[in-house]
Amino acid sequence: MASISRVKERAEEQSSAMSDDQQSAIRMLANDLHRLNQSVMKAVDAGVSVELVRSARHHSEGNWGDLMIPVIVTQSR
Repeated sequence: MASISRVKERAEEQSSAMSDDQQSAIRMLANDLHRLNQSVMKAVDAGVSVELVRSARHHSEGNWGDLMIPVIVTQSR
């Protein structure tokens, strides 16, 4: 439990140094990632393997972010 507490503490420290717009963008990203993870689990449960691969890197004013694509492998049943 101590490591979970430390992760939350570190996230709060980082977010306190961000602007409101940055905090909003991070919350939206976290929500979208949660939905993506749910979709990956649903696809795996349906019988496909899913790998997320970086397709490109987006740059803006010295910042960057990885853009992802799914690589899907279907399995015969």
